[in-house]
Amino acid sequence: MEIKEALPEDLCTVKEITRNTIKTVYPKYYPVGAVEFFLKYHSDEKIAEDIRYQRTFLCIDDKGNKVGTVTIKGNDIGRLFVLPEFQGKGYGKALLDYAEKLISRNYSEIILDASLAAKKIYLNRGYAEIEYKTVLTDNGDFLCWDIMTKKVKEK
Repeated sequence: MEIKEALPEDLCTVKEITRNTIKTVYPKYYPVGAVEFFLKYHSDEKIAEDIRYQRTFLCIDDKGNKVGTVTIKGNDIGRLFVLPEFQGKGYGKALLDYAEKLISRNYSEIILDASLAAKKIYLNRGYAEIEYKTVLTDNGDFLCWDIMTKKVKEK
């Protein structure tokens, strides 16, 4: 397994990993309006900008499959997705380890927005909820998530 910086030519891959995961996993946790909100939130423009500013990384398995992605902005972890067919095989853990290691070089705390689907994973990794958020989406549906933090070793 390898984790590498996403390049501009990886835009379609990052979009596919993000959208495929949202469309497959999120309907199990969220109503239609919230899923559509997630899809719009992770727009082509936002993904391209994160790649352009060297904030997005890809996880590649031993067979060369691009299986997951994570975006790091300062001390914030975002857009951490693993394709559904590759979940439960350690790729998400590897991406999170990678992101935490990079962030801990310059920050003493990590922050992230945790979806309902991922909250338990973050709790098990030592993250704590600091705020609960909701937003009204299309169809009168609500999107709910937690802002979570984790202290990391200082230099």
